[in-house]
This record gives sequence, structure tokens and C-alpha cells, in this order.
Amino acid sequence: MVWVLIALFVFIFQIATILALEFRHPAKTVAWLLIMFGLPVIGFVMYYFLAKDYRRRRHYRQNGNLSADADMLNALQRCKHASRSEDVNGRRSFVGQERFFRMLQRQAESPITCQNETEVLTNGEATYDSIFRAIGEARHHVHVEFYTIRDDGAGRRLKEALLQKAREGVKVRVIVDGIGSVELSKSYVQELKQAGVDVQCFLQPRIAFFEKRMNFRNHRKIVVVDGLIGFVGGINIGDEYLGGNPKLGFWRDTHLRLEGDAVYYLQQVFMQDWWYTAKEKLNGAAYWPEHRCTGGERVQIVHSGPGGGKEDAILEVVYAAVAAAQTRIYIETPYFIPDTGLAAALRTAALSGVDVRIIIPFVPDTKLVLGATLSYAEDMLAAGVRVFRYRKGFMHAKTMIVDRLMASVGSANMDMRSFHSNFEINALLFDEKGIERLEADFMKDMEDSSEVMLAQFRKRPLRQKAGEAVARMLSPLL
Repeated sequence: MVWVLIALFVFIFQIATILALEFRHPAKTVAWLLIMFGLPVIGFVMYYFLAKDYRRRRHYRQNGNLSADADMLNALQRCKHASRSEDVNGRRSFVGQERFFRMLQRQAESPITCQNETEVLTNGEATYDSIFRAIGEARHHVHVEFYTIRDDGAGRRLKEALLQKAREGVKVRVIVDGIGSVELSKSYVQELKQAGVDVQCFLQPRIAFFEKRMNFRNHRKIVVVDGLIGFVGGINIGDEYLGGNPKLGFWRDTHLRLEGDAVYYLQQVFMQDWWYTAKEKLNGAAYWPEHRCTGGERVQIVHSGPGGGKEDAILEVVYAAVAAAQTRIYIETPYFIPDTGLAAALRTAALSGVDVRIIIPFVPDTKLVLGATLSYAEDMLAAGVRVFRYRKGFMHAKTMIVDRLMASVGSANMDMRSFHSNFEINALLFDEKGIERLEADFMKDMEDSSEVMLAQFRKRPLRQKAGEAVARMLSPLL
């Protein structure tokens, strides 16, 4: 009897702990309670090591924020910023959206810049060709940051490019995520280091586990060459991005090449991550050269994560964009797991007459995540949202188009992990050139997709519905 009472007390204590620490996030609370009821002791051990530790958030703010030096400030002050909604290319589509504009402007760490040139890169081959060409022309420094780098054909191509630059005296710095690049061989890293490449791991798995930071994943994809050319988007380094995964086949993705003012803000984010991982502050005007870009495209870099002053910046932009939409919202994402508010906002937009379309994978890389994604489909379809499943291969692009107002390309998925747990970075485009190119890609992807019809979807097997329900309850932890 005593042991039963002790076990009951321990169980109640575990539940009370989760309720007390996660009360701000009801969806997460439900997910952890489900695990707790299924695995009473093991579940609490998992929670202790894997769940977010909000004390660690303060740790990131204190140690991850990089104070601006004079050279950085001079570079950022040289940028041309949009001071009025009419300045965003003077397009009528932005006039009347002062509320949305003010929200974007209050992303103080990264305002809308006005002197840029962009190139949308569709799929891995075009992206790798452009990145490696830029690296090959580097003269002072190459900054590389990826969630995943693999020791395969694509990874060795990157390694050789970086080794060549290091031999030429160019300073090369690399950040990889400890979870995303867990399979990267020690010999790969060692060869880079021996050649003078500085490689840093953003939270090694063992350290992250015992310091309860497993959920803090650096999902960003950034390349900056000489402070003048930048890349950002959804593509990591690996053969699967070239269609080398036999299970997934063709890999559909989107990346972005940048020149101009916005590159300074990519550089700033990389330097902040470098300061956190290497504890080294990079100084010098050579990191902030005056660019000669004459393009007039408007671009805003938005980043978010547990560290920094704008933890939910990307989610806030998505909310504001959905609320501002008048005619259309087009989304491509491999993982569609929105929180309650965003799901309601998309349904409301569709019910009000906005053309909302979402392209998700047909072939999943993770069945549990696909189950969670499909669990939202019926409600979306019932509200008038059109859902398509990409059949040509695996859909990994992370793009969003709102009217002819704005488009987004970046690393953030449309899921709660990207919005609340990961370190992410997106580029917002406001000019017709980029928006029209992304629209053309979206329409082509629709042709390679099958539309999910509500009547047919409702007939799916009961077993599938049950699996989706479980996946949805666990989705805040995926």
C-alpha cells in the first residue's frame, strides 16, 4: 500500500511539473501528458532532457547577442531603408497596407532594405552551382552555416571548395548543427580544420542532451561571401537535394541568392551565431565592404529562435501576412503543423474569399510528421482551403506568397518547431520580379501535384484517422 501511494505521489508530481512549466503552451502540455500516461517514468525522464528549458532561453540572450561594432554600424547605416509603405517599390498593392508595413518595420533588427538584387534558385543543382561559383570567387572570407552537411558527393564538393579557398589564404568559417549533422564524419571535419578552416558545432548532441538543449536546433542555411553575396533558403548540403535519396527521389526545393543591403543582415546573423558557438567576435571593415549593387529590389531578412530579442519574429510575420491577404495565400512546405491560432487564421482567410492553397508532400520523409500534417487537412478543406500533394518527388520548399504584396523564402517550415524551437531565417521579397518567379514555380508544382478533395478525404480508413489523431497530439514535439 505504501509503495502504491509513493508511486501515485510521484506520478502526480510529474504531471503537476509539466502543467506548471508548460501552461503557456497547451498543445505541448497535451503532448507531454499523453507521453506521461503511456510511459509514466520514462516519459518524465524524456521531458527533463528534451523539453525546452526557459532558463536556457535567457542563456541564449545573454551569450548569443552580439553587440554591434563601428564597422557593422557604418554598414547598416549605409543601407537604404523603406520609411513609408509607398517606398516599398511604390506599388499600389502595398499602399493601404500601413498596418502590415508598420509591423514589418518594428522588426527592428532587420528593417526592409531597398537596394538589392535577388535570384530565385529552384532546386539543388542550381543552388549548388551558384553557391560554389561564389565561393570560388571569394577573396577575403567565406561564412557557411547549414543545419545538415553530409560526407557524400555534395558534401565533398563543398569540402574541396572550402579547402581550396583556405589554401589561397581566404578565411573560411563553418557552423553545423549538432543534431542535423550528427552523421558528419570526424575525418571530414578534421580535414577542414587541418587546412585552416574554422569549424564550429552548434550544440553537440551529447552536450545538448545533458544540458537539456536538444530542442534548440540551428536550422538556418546561410552562406556569405566577402560580405557582398549571400544565400538563404531551404537547401542543406547532401546528395538527397540532388535527388540522391532512392526513397524520396526528386527533391523539390527553393533557395535565394542576394546582393546588396540585405547581405549585411545575413552577415549579422551569422556573426551572432559565430559569437555563440566560437566565442569570437569578428571585427574589421573587410567584413562590411561597401557594395556596388544598383538593384532596387526591397528585401527584409527576418530571423527567430530562442536567442535574441525577436523569438517569434517569423511567426509574427506569417500571422500579419495572413491577416493582410486580400486575394491569395500560396504556401509550400514539407511540414504543415500550425498552432491553433495560425490554423484558424488560414481557415478564416479562406472563408472570407481569399484563395488559400497549400502544397505538401505526397511521399513523406517522416510518416509521423505526415500524419500530423494530414490531421489538419479536413478542417482546412472544409473551410475552402485547397490542399495539394506533390507527386513528382519530395516537396521541401518553404515559400509563401501573399497577394502581390510579399513572398517569403527561407529555412522555416510551417510548423510549431520552426516557429517556437528552432533558430530560423527567412528572406521577405516585395518586388514583382521575385514574387512572379515564385508564383511560376508554385503553378508548376501544382501541375505536379494531385488535389485533395474533401469528399474523398473523408472516406479515408478509420485506422488512418486514428493515426493522424495521435500524430496531431504529439505534433508540438515533432
